[in-house]
Amino acid sequence: MRQYLKEYESELIDKDLVRENQVPYMVGWVHHFLSLGQPEETLYADVLEKEGKKDWQIRQALEAVKLYRSYYPCCLDESPGSALPPLDEMRTRLRIRHYSLSTEKTYLQWCSRYLQYCGKYKLESNSDCAFRDYLTHLALKRKVASSTQNQAFNAILFLFRNIWKKEPSEIDALRAKRPQRLPSVLTPDEVRRVLEAASGVTGLILRLIYSSGIRLSEASRLRVQDLDLQNCSLSVRSGKGDKDRITVMGRMLVPFLQRQVELVRSGLSAWSIPVSLPTALERKYPRAGLELCWQYVFPGSGPSVDPSTGNISRHHTHPSCVQKAMRRAVIASGINKRAGVHTLRHCFATHMLMAGVDLCEIQELLGHKSLETTRIYLHVVKGMSRTVINPLDLLMGKDM
Repeated sequence: MRQYLKEYESELIDKDLVRENQVPYMVGWVHHFLSLGQPEETLYADVLEKEGKKDWQIRQALEAVKLYRSYYPCCLDESPGSALPPLDEMRTRLRIRHYSLSTEKTYLQWCSRYLQYCGKYKLESNSDCAFRDYLTHLALKRKVASSTQNQAFNAILFLFRNIWKKEPSEIDALRAKRPQRLPSVLTPDEVRRVLEAASGVTGLILRLIYSSGIRLSEASRLRVQDLDLQNCSLSVRSGKGDKDRITVMGRMLVPFLQRQVELVRSGLSAWSIPVSLPTALERKYPRAGLELCWQYVFPGSGPSVDPSTGNISRHHTHPSCVQKAMRRAVIASGINKRAGVHTLRHCFATHMLMAGVDLCEIQELLGHKSLETTRIYLHVVKGMSRTVINPLDLLMGKDM
């Protein structure tokens, strides 16, 4: 094992896969992974979480293991006991059905926790009783939100139907009723203060999200060919529900995006590792990964392992970088509201509605399947409207 770790360390340094100061940590994570008997990825993430590791440490550990697997697959124990067969089969079924990578990861994590729970209490995992017992545990003891409970429900239901070929009985009551919550929205002045406090590439991404209403994941995955700077629009590829759409963007962002594309173009000549490509394009067009049109507008700092293929390629900037920048900007702006990156999407819809844009047009720009989903912003606009005069102000306005 030490021999392979030494070779792994040399690979990291020789191919410049990570920064030099990160090499000892990457090797340490792999050593830790091997000492635990090479658990399945989701189980290893759970172990790290229980050990009190931070999110960035867990991501770094999983990245280290993926790199190690890509170079030394023959050194890993592939015996039947090294992973849970239902999870392996489930991953395959999810990919056959073209579920997104985030959904795959979430479903596997929930099913891993479910199987661990069944093992702990010696329950038969493919029984209706165990299904009901676990969801009851989540609702009453873990006190998870209704959306989290439904997420776990859908993951385990997929496991029952597609892996065990079984339809659980009496499960309708296990779905939690989701409450109707109004989204948190900032005023135009508050958005201006937040965006003024953000700078650099992350600041540009935040401005782009507010001006187009796209999600953070959609902004991260933007490629050069998706930008139409002449018409101030952009194409969202494989958005939520695997749908494409076209949305608008602010004209003032055009020169900044042009500069960003030029930075990508100038760095392209120094990149020997291709960018990750969707579906089977890498096989159909082997050189496409080095063409400018396929490059991410906001590339990551270095190459990493593609979790869907196991190949080393270049990827987009990590969403956590943008989330941290948003958090710092909100604090710096002095706004006493809880606001995240997704809040800017809500602000886009609300402020467009306040400006008189038709609700159906906003639905298309946001990519909502149902108009009812978009109609919630009508209630937000009503709450922000100043046309209604409070009776207390009328009664005592002159005296106070």
